[in-house]
Amino acid sequence: MGKVRVVCNSCERRNGCRFDKFYYRSGAAQENYEHALKNARKGIMLTRKELDELNCLVSSLIRDKNQSIAHIFAAHSEDIPISARTLYNYIDQGYLTARNIDLQRKVRYGARRKKQNLKKDSSWRKGRTYDDFLAHIADNDSRIVEMDTVKGGKNSNKCLLTMFFRDSKCMLGFLLNDCSQEEVLKVFDKIEEAIGTQKFKDTFPIILTDNGSEFINPILLEKGLKEARTKVFYCDPNCSYQKGRLEKNHEFIRYITPRGESFDNRTQEEITTIINHINSVARKSLNYQTPYKLASILLDEEFISFIGLQEIHPDDVTLNKSIL
Repeated sequence: MGKVRVVCNSCERRNGCRFDKFYYRSGAAQENYEHALKNARKGIMLTRKELDELNCLVSSLIRDKNQSIAHIFAAHSEDIPISARTLYNYIDQGYLTARNIDLQRKVRYGARRKKQNLKKDSSWRKGRTYDDFLAHIADNDSRIVEMDTVKGGKNSNKCLLTMFFRDSKCMLGFLLNDCSQEEVLKVFDKIEEAIGTQKFKDTFPIILTDNGSEFINPILLEKGLKEARTKVFYCDPNCSYQKGRLEKNHEFIRYITPRGESFDNRTQEEITTIINHINSVARKSLNYQTPYKLASILLDEEFISFIGLQEIHPDDVTLNKSIL
């Protein structure tokens, strides 16, 4: 049998003992334990071949097509031997060619600019405020669509009208010749003429938007060709976060057409291509499904066909200018 060592902390004879002494120090023991645990977790649990295959797959999709980690996992979960969190760690630690700067949403947001509260005629908002919106949806289980516009550069005339379905996270984009209510009405009327008033009401029963001048007359937006076609509500002034789902989704558009870039040279076909790629990005919040797949279930087929929604193959999804 080997020698059995005991600690001398509680020994009554330790003061006069001539043998080597051993003491247990809890602080030092915990520090040694944490150091050993940290070292045990260093490095990676893949072979060089597995790491090279992972890098070839993931880095090309991130750097060349601006795909997100969630979308890559949705399409290639069987080909990736690690979790999404571990993959983020590998990128952060420099094991892959892709870097943090290549991940579009790994950014810092600057402080919001404070805006002056200017008094405006808000009589048109009566009965359509955000509080009215909350009261209305509490009594009506209807689809909610967020609406906004995306402007180009300072010298750009054209802009985008965007509409976002909360239930599927599907976004639509329509190119406007200018940022005016007349142009917005043209889109509404064109859709209603194509699919009929009833299908328009089923598709856009409740619309939540901001207080922009292009949406300032709700009666014109709500009035259909023959009867009322929708119900419009407005966010509180300077509270765009109340339709934050759409605001967040605009980030995808900016990956392809950066802020300040003009839309004047764009066509509706190009905008539809951009929207199709965005709607084909798998989302973790949708259980790694795409907005298009949910929209194809929830929205009318005639409407989907009319606006040109199509699914893009997962490996072909691209969020940069190369698709144009």
